[in-house]
Amino acid sequence: MELKDTVDLMTSQNYKDRFKAEYYQLEERYNKLENILVKNEAGTLEFMPNCSMEILYEQYNAMGAYLRCLKVRAEMEGVAL
Repeated sequence: MELKDTVDLMTSQNYKDRFKAEYYQLEERYNKLENILVKNEAGTLEFMPNCSMEILYEQYNAMGAYLRCLKVRAEMEGVAL
């Protein structure tokens, strides 16, 4: 799913739809950041980020923890992701 595919979910009146949009958006960003980190470690990253790799790893870890929280909450609230 791409970010543009979450617009209808994000603007829904149903909180479960908005919850799904939040999860899908975060998952998409998390996966893209992971790709950057993998390519950097492999030496194939085609650009140099303006910030340190350390801050990108910190962001990646925080996003992963947030994803886990959303997954747990979805399970508790019966939201099918």
